[in-house]
Amino acid sequence: MKNATEEVLNKLLVQLFNDILHIEEKALKDTGFSNLSITEIHTIEAIGTEGNRTMGEIAHDLRITVGTLTTAINRLIKKGYAERKRIEEDRRVVLVNLTEKGREVFDTHSVFHKEMIDGILENFQGEDLKILTKTLSKASRFFEKKYQSL
Repeated sequence: MKNATEEVLNKLLVQLFNDILHIEEKALKDTGFSNLSITEIHTIEAIGTEGNRTMGEIAHDLRITVGTLTTAINRLIKKGYAERKRIEEDRRVVLVNLTEKGREVFDTHSVFHKEMIDGILENFQGEDLKILTKTLSKASRFFEKKYQSL
């Protein structure tokens, strides 16, 4: 059986993950982009506004296969949020960009993230903020190593 600390940490991590996901879904429904899933929003976020990202780069950032990404990009293209092009020098390389509509989604989602961070910053200052940042950084490194080992 788990000890009390393990149970609390497990509950907190699961609750944080679920809460953020549900808040994101609710915020999405309140925008004009309700025809997008959270996964599609995150794909748009990974494509970014700089443009000309390769399928491999985007798939790496999302931690999915290029095949899975291809399906997601096809849906975003069909909905008018992204576009794909091949470069003339090497037709095997596929670049992905957001359309104007895709950039609007990106910007709207960025506002959501800024509001979330601003809310956290209202509740943590000084030493508490340093401890939170250090702790989340350690947790992030742990999960990154875990992902790399898979």
